[in-house]
Amino acid sequence: MERTILHVDVNNAFLSWTAVDMLNHGYKLDIREIPSIIGGDQERRSGIVLAKSPVAKKFGIVTGEPIYFAKKKCNSLEVFPVNFKLFIKFSNDLFDILKSYSDKIERFSIDECFIDMTNSMRGRSILDIAKEISQRVKTELGFTVNIGIAHNKLLAKMASDFEKPDKIHTLFENEIESKMWTLPVSELFMIGKKTVPKLLNMGIKTIGDLAHTDQALLIKKFGKHGKLMYEYSNGIDSSEVIEKREPPKSIGNTVTLPIDILKKDDIFDIIVALIEQVTYRLRKNNMNANVVTIQLRTSDFQDFSHQKKLPYATSSTKQIIKTSKELLDEMFNNKLIRLVGVSVGGLESKENRQISFFEDDSSKDDKLDTVLDELKAKFGYSTVVRGSKLKVSKFVEGKENKIKD
Repeated sequence: MERTILHVDVNNAFLSWTAVDMLNHGYKLDIREIPSIIGGDQERRSGIVLAKSPVAKKFGIVTGEPIYFAKKKCNSLEVFPVNFKLFIKFSNDLFDILKSYSDKIERFSIDECFIDMTNSMRGRSILDIAKEISQRVKTELGFTVNIGIAHNKLLAKMASDFEKPDKIHTLFENEIESKMWTLPVSELFMIGKKTVPKLLNMGIKTIGDLAHTDQALLIKKFGKHGKLMYEYSNGIDSSEVIEKREPPKSIGNTVTLPIDILKKDDIFDIIVALIEQVTYRLRKNNMNANVVTIQLRTSDFQDFSHQKKLPYATSSTKQIIKTSKELLDEMFNNKLIRLVGVSVGGLESKENRQISFFEDDSSKDDKLDTVLDELKAKFGYSTVVRGSKLKVSKFVEGKENKIKD
């Protein structure tokens, strides 16, 4: 049976959700209609533009630029804080509406979902269902969505990215040539910024150009990704709508510091505090890590990172701290540091763990981690912390920035 897939994407989610919440609480002005942005915490110097109003966009303000520069472009720019608790609430409200149409829904991100409607249309046309969803979201929740309709996830997502906001678009196989092949190759899903110049150098300017390029040539040039690009440019995608979230591929935390730090010992204290959080989340997911990565950003915004394979797959806080210390010793270069990050990768389920011949007896460490985790779960995360965590408070005041899994 030919599948019927919807991709529902919230228009300007963070700014729209903030605007709706403010209006619901008596604010007289709709911030979607003035020069406004949602941004990070300027006091902690992590302030960048995460979302912008259409009016702000006219001033040349772009997502990802520092708030400092955005304000120089528009003196009357209003800045509103990030509120992830609020965003999650609105995301769940949207999900509740979508659940009434199908039980096969994949949350692709906080503001977009795939819905497999193949066996859930009950004799109705998919266009009528999409119109009803769009209207219900607008009436019941106060914001708008774009909806893409197609026979697979790729084309549904591509369709939802067409003209915005508050639109419904189809992209069926017979529409690929007229609606998709004419677009710049950079518009194709899964084409990264580093890949675009390489394609342009090959004379591939549009998605249509890519679709008509010899597949063998693309595979020779880009490997497996070349095959994927060829298939996507021709609208080929057999991936399923996944109802449950897949296990994380990596877990990490970063923190932007309110002051620049030069001393290696101070940087290491921050790394230890971040590892405490990372390993706690690692164990909550019942997973072990094989790789540790340390990231540093200097005061002049230079990023550099080192990674190291662990001697064996583990979730041991002590082992990951030990490896991180080795990494920091390798990469420390006496420069002022404004951001520190830790992540673990190569994750695998603890159930599949095989004992290594080189593995130390870590049963005592495991027991200690388990006891600490239980105390944190019962009495709160900050109940028990290492001495280094107390020293870190003078730098970060316990307000780390979490990276999504």
